[in-house]
Amino acid sequence: MKLSAGRCALAVSMAAMVSLILVVGLRDGRSQDPPPLPHQIEETRLPNGKLQRDEILKSEHQQNLKDAAQLSELTDQLKEDLEKNDRYVLSVSTLKKLDDIEKLVKKIRSRMRHN
Repeated sequence: MKLSAGRCALAVSMAAMVSLILVVGLRDGRSQDPPPLPHQIEETRLPNGKLQRDEILKSEHQQNLKDAAQLSELTDQLKEDLEKNDRYVLSVSTLKKLDDIEKLVKKIRSRMRHN
């Protein structure tokens, strides 16, 4: 019986602490309004009347296409280098191409996640 009474007292005291924290937080102005929903955000228009978001997406898409073309070219070059070299030879230019491929992939990925 003492064990359950102790648990009950602990639960009541914890509930009181949580409510006190919430009340103090509300009085101090610490509570924040939830972020606006996507349909509530006012969309910015450019001087030509187009939506800024649409223009940004269009630009990022074009850049992704350019980077993908460059990525394809680099991977073709990498394949040629690997076929040309012996299995024991690893050139510095091959490592540089691998680094460039990795950078391009990260750029494309970050742009796509941003959308």
